[in-house]
Amino acid sequence: MGEGRGQKSEDRRRKKQKQSTGTKRCHQQLQAAIIHFLMMKAAATARLCQAGEVLPLRARYREEMNCQIVHDSIHQREGWMLCYALEVEGTAVGFGSIAIGGPWKDKPTVSEFYLLPDYRARAFELFEVLLEAGGPRFFEAQSNDSLFTSMVLTYGREIASEKVVFRDHSTTMLAANGAIMRRLTAAEEIQASLDERRGGGEWLLELEGNPVAKGGVLFHYNRPYGDIYMEVSEPFRRRGLGSFLVQELKRACYELGAVPCARCSPDNVPSRRTLQRAGFVPFAHMLIGVI
Repeated sequence: MGEGRGQKSEDRRRKKQKQSTGTKRCHQQLQAAIIHFLMMKAAATARLCQAGEVLPLRARYREEMNCQIVHDSIHQREGWMLCYALEVEGTAVGFGSIAIGGPWKDKPTVSEFYLLPDYRARAFELFEVLLEAGGPRFFEAQSNDSLFTSMVLTYGREIASEKVVFRDHSTTMLAANGAIMRRLTAAEEIQASLDERRGGGEWLLELEGNPVAKGGVLFHYNRPYGDIYMEVSEPFRRRGLGSFLVQELKRACYELGAVPCARCSPDNVPSRRTLQRAGFVPFAHMLIGVI
């Protein structure tokens, strides 16, 4: 009998605990719904600011992208970029960047748009706020940035791919076939470029003592990426020298503590093949257009 009463008491305790847990969960869900409702109703604004103000948000953006960000260095060039803090009730919840200098002079171009995850339900509204405040006429978006790409596909027109962006995928062992790569830029200068995130280094490819190709690595991108470029002299093309040079530039990049990446025009089939033979794979496009 005593054992039966004990079991009933334990059942009642468990039932009460389950009801308490269910009530607590309902309260949490209700609280979350209220917070979401208030966030959706709060006023949204775009405020012109110094780049340093949204640096913590840009750090989160870089972490989420986890790749080469092609236009990252524009923020470091004085007079090239307008930065807007995207705010809800005075609190910064994202940022937008509009390029106005260098190649974008007289062509205001929105190049970045980022929101904290909790505020992405208001993405269209906040993007419209940015467009109204900054008045860009063009856009350049990296297609693996899904939020920004969603915006430009909604609001943009005359959309085209300017570049294909590549990341390193595999190590290759392409034969040199007598070619030798020689560094042209002093090691100290390359290290300074790497540390300052501007400039880079250049190398020469020689065959039987003759220069046949030239290439290099540029470091004006977010850490730890270095962008590889190269060109083979016309008489020496279609011999695999370009892919070998890219392979060796990748090796030099890694030895410097950087991660190699590359770009080329989407219609440049020889460059696409060269990069892929050297172990690169495409992962994004640089989309351009009118907004």
